[in-house]
Amino acid sequence: MNIRQAKTQIQNAMTAYFTKDPFGNYVIPIEQQRPVFLMGPPGIGKTAIMEQIATELGVGLVSYSMTHHTRQSALGLPFIVRKTYGGKEYDVSEYTMSEIIASVYDLMEDAGVKEGILFLDEINCVSETLAPSMLQFLQYKIFGRHKVPDGWIVVTAGNPPEYNNSVREFDIVTWDRLKRVDVEPDFDAWKEYAYSRSTHPAVMTYLEIKKADFYQVETTVDGKRFVTARGWSDLSDMMRLYEQHKLKIDENLVGQYLQNRKIAKDFAVYYDLFNKYRSDYQVDKILAGKADESIQDRARNAKFDERLSLLGLLLDGVTEHLRAVCSVESAQTLLMNALRALRQELNQPGADASGLLDKQIQQQRKELAAGRRASSMSREDQAARERLCAILEDQRALVMQERPADGKAAFAMLKGDFDRRVKEMRKSAAEAGKKLSNLFRFCGEVFPDGQELLILVTELTLNPHCARFIGRYGCKEYYERNKELLFYERQQEIIRKMEELDWNLDEVQNED
Repeated sequence: MNIRQAKTQIQNAMTAYFTKDPFGNYVIPIEQQRPVFLMGPPGIGKTAIMEQIATELGVGLVSYSMTHHTRQSALGLPFIVRKTYGGKEYDVSEYTMSEIIASVYDLMEDAGVKEGILFLDEINCVSETLAPSMLQFLQYKIFGRHKVPDGWIVVTAGNPPEYNNSVREFDIVTWDRLKRVDVEPDFDAWKEYAYSRSTHPAVMTYLEIKKADFYQVETTVDGKRFVTARGWSDLSDMMRLYEQHKLKIDENLVGQYLQNRKIAKDFAVYYDLFNKYRSDYQVDKILAGKADESIQDRARNAKFDERLSLLGLLLDGVTEHLRAVCSVESAQTLLMNALRALRQELNQPGADASGLLDKQIQQQRKELAAGRRASSMSREDQAARERLCAILEDQRALVMQERPADGKAAFAMLKGDFDRRVKEMRKSAAEAGKKLSNLFRFCGEVFPDGQELLILVTELTLNPHCARFIGRYGCKEYYERNKELLFYERQQEIIRKMEELDWNLDEVQNED
């Protein structure tokens, strides 16, 4: 199965394992909850999907790579205690708590999470001295004498033996106690994750053209040559930063992430061509609805791979604006909830607006730290929380400067600031919506009968930022093309699931 299907399988298992009966007991007893074993080639996103699952389920995540552990760190160190048996004292060996089990308890204490996932990677590559203990752990969830805490589910991962010479085969008794999930690399499944990470458009369009280059592992006389999903993702992140600092992206950089000379060279050449398209087509003019006839003519007469690159550039350009609106909206949602909570306290006699805002800031920062520590909060949610804290600090400064007469006056001031921010957000959304409409108009005029419009609608539907924006603010051209291309019903389902937000705080202000 692909990584998306594997994620669903694991998430469903987690949901089942976390299910409790009316008395608070786990329906599947702890000792019968089979650890999940995620088997697949290196670099296909096994760790990434565990982070996504923990975030989506709102539980903690503790991750370890078992190749870094010795028997002592996994089991704990031995120490001698004196015990009495049959009236005689004996020296008995016991063990300190395993570093791994202790890390779970540390997270429970630090982040306040009661349930979570203990993810152990490379578990079939442990050292010879640790191997027997790992088999015991997989069967009984015990390191030494210490169990994994109740409410924590064990997920493990490993590579098939053809990718790692140190892999140890499990016996049937061990396999019979595991829930095995086999994963294979799949570009189409990876695309959804890539869009959520804002993967560089050059990477996305290159792989659309050359899907065979997405994942390759081969043995040559010069050693292993390989390209993995992790390599593409990490290269994309570095490319974004290099472009930000105006640093040169060449074959030397690409080869550090794509360890196959031919593919690295091909992509480096393609990136140069991609940059030429970026300059020639003047993407900003197209999105502004000001593309001149020469640009349209070139697009009409371009070969398909050039058209695909142009679509990647246009999608990346418009997504940047749609994503920015969604990011601001997420922070505004948090701000609305914070102001609703503050209003009750500001109604109290002698309420200190500045102090209450400071208290709210500290609470938000505490929740952010806990979510980051437990890996139960996505990067986007973390960014929204950080933006919220910055807004609350601005509002606290405003209150200290204006010194409102009482709590009600302070809330009115905060509401006015909130309304101003909502107005600015809606203005930004309208501007972003125009760029999206201009994108459709350009493609409709230049590629009226081609498959480019099919690709455009499909990619907008797959991209979570675009789908969220369209579901919230709409796009007439998208709906028209979507219906024509038989995607309408699918998108309507997505739209119905979008949370409708009411940005009006008047009803809150008028509460008793």
